[in-house]
Amino acid sequence: MSKRVLLTTTSFQDTPGTHQDLLSAQDWVLVRERGPLSEKRMLELVGDFDAFLCGDDMITPAVIDKALPRLQCISKYGIGLDKIDKEYAAENEIPVLFTPGVNHTTVAEHAFGFMLSLAKKIHSNACDVREGQWVGGWKKPVGNEVMGKKLGIIGMGRIGKEVAIRARAFGMEVIAFNRTFDEDFAKQHGIEQGASAQEVLEASDIISLHCALTAGTRDLINKEQIERLKDGVLIINCARGEVINSEAVAAALASGKIGGFAADVLDVEPPAADHPLLSAPNCIITAHIASRTHESVQRQAKRSLNNLINFFAKTDDTLCANGVI
Repeated sequence: MSKRVLLTTTSFQDTPGTHQDLLSAQDWVLVRERGPLSEKRMLELVGDFDAFLCGDDMITPAVIDKALPRLQCISKYGIGLDKIDKEYAAENEIPVLFTPGVNHTTVAEHAFGFMLSLAKKIHSNACDVREGQWVGGWKKPVGNEVMGKKLGIIGMGRIGKEVAIRARAFGMEVIAFNRTFDEDFAKQHGIEQGASAQEVLEASDIISLHCALTAGTRDLINKEQIERLKDGVLIINCARGEVINSEAVAAALASGKIGGFAADVLDVEPPAADHPLLSAPNCIITAHIASRTHESVQRQAKRSLNNLINFFAKTDDTLCANGVI
């Protein structure tokens, strides 16, 4: 009997490439939805699928319970697993497969693009010019160089390391914090190890967030923390939206305590029209596109697809995040 697979990730579906040919070659009954899906929508759909090929859909214990006993595997397109209860999946012997090492370059490039745009006021000035607000002479906006500035990186996994490499190439000082710190990498690239996330945040002219969403990182940038940051600090978030407190950041942008903020992720996606960051000054928001390039989509899609193909074929070439296989 053909396997029934629920495919929800939109970038997989919308981007052309060799992954589409590989998907078409599978003898699966494919049901397509456009995620990320809420728990409510997942509960409406699940029950007769052998596998999920998913993005950032809410896969909770209730969803897993309803998907059983047929569900055999969850294959995540991407590396962020905070929307999947992988421990509960493991209790039910459902492997959660993922795709590490496929998008670190493109996310790092996005983060660094944010950094340059904020520091040199590229985005804000371009918007002004487009709206007919060209100013000349001494009234022109004045940005800052990133050379010589201290960049603080929270989360020194693959993406954080790529950001650090680029920062050093631009003549920046780098201080970083990670729960498990790669001292060899830091020594090779001249990176200072922060004793804590707190130390890194307070020491930095620019902050780039690349940590996983955990109980310890949720609301990491909150009202109290912001008061301890350098005046005019720039903050970049390419981690998860919930790592920062949106209301507190918007207020700090309005007061000038934060000099600029850029994020590819929000606490609610898509955001409501009155989301505080959409109208905040010196703020750039992109629609969760940091990992979405023609190159990286194909890498992620083929890895997540091969994970699932290999799981069904019972071969060893699968990347499992919850220890089931």
